[in-house]
Amino acid sequence: MGVDDQWRTFSPWSHTVTMMFTQVAHSVGLNDVCDALDLHRGPLSAIRGATPPSRNNLSHANQIRDAQMAEQLFWSMLEHLQSLSPSFARGREGAGALRRFRRTIHAVDSTTIERIASCLDWARHRRRKAAAKCHLRLNLQTFLPNCAIIDTARENDAKRAREMCAGILRGEIVVFDKAYVDDDHLGDMDRRGVFWVTRAKKNLAAKVVKHLKVPSGSKVLQDEIVELEKPSALAPKQMRRITAMVEVDGREQKMVFLTSNLDWRPTTITDLYRCRWEIESFFKEIKQNLQLADFFGNSANAVRWQIWTALLAYLLIRFQACQSRWQHGFTRLFTLIRVAIWQKLDLLALLHDNGTACSPPRTLATPHQADLPGFA
Repeated sequence: MGVDDQWRTFSPWSHTVTMMFTQVAHSVGLNDVCDALDLHRGPLSAIRGATPPSRNNLSHANQIRDAQMAEQLFWSMLEHLQSLSPSFARGREGAGALRRFRRTIHAVDSTTIERIASCLDWARHRRRKAAAKCHLRLNLQTFLPNCAIIDTARENDAKRAREMCAGILRGEIVVFDKAYVDDDHLGDMDRRGVFWVTRAKKNLAAKVVKHLKVPSGSKVLQDEIVELEKPSALAPKQMRRITAMVEVDGREQKMVFLTSNLDWRPTTITDLYRCRWEIESFFKEIKQNLQLADFFGNSANAVRWQIWTALLAYLLIRFQACQSRWQHGFTRLFTLIRVAIWQKLDLLALLHDNGTACSPPRTLATPHQADLPGFA
């Protein structure tokens, strides 16, 4: 990609290590990350000769060095780690509501990262608002991304639906919100043999072809086979429409679901759509723990650098959790790694000692480490 020729004093490796440090340390600005790395220049050089950047070096590298490098690094690292560990590649088979499905289930959704319009002119989508949007396809068994597209928030989600679902294989399942519904794309997935589950739009114009039996005692109100009233040439010929009462935030609401599968029980369809909430949990984890609030540049390239390195940091931390059989939440794992980042410790041993259920987690210290003036 020619990234070595673009910047002589700040190598691509040092750039990647710096951006990874900003994620783990949750740095809030250029001065924060540059000063911290300069103070730890010695330990930093032990990481394959990485060097601390100046403020201008880091800012200019984020703007000039192509973020495609960070994107390719993420996908190659994901493939490498999954080849190293079969359990990491296999994921959480049989977890929760997914236990009865013998096929891969994907969830597609997007998250918006709001910014000030005066800072991000390229991402302006309203008069005073600008935002970057990350479209993501998440494998619900491995809880790892399979596809990601970073763009502005001005585009409708349905325009990205084909790209997000392009890699899904025959027999697999994809679940997405109604924002990604496009009739021609739904028909294309039918022809590819991909099962899909989504919610129906309020203005759906369809006629009922057949009424199916509703299970007694369930919260399913209606189960119907429908056809679009004015279908396009590529739209699906028939769809299944299920109306059910679903609990949301402690209150039951009526929701209408659409699916291409005509054989599954209606409760199976509602359970599948409920699994879509897992991708919301994924977005919550990376937004609350990684650095996706304070950006170190306002250009499109700088924003992409920061988002891709956030996903890369998440991937590496999840791999360490798998290797150490971590039994607690991602937030606690991230916090433990962050506070021990400059200590020379065996990370797997540290996570094992603090994350197993056999003994309560504890921190050992020596008396001279607790010397505070005014205390005996």
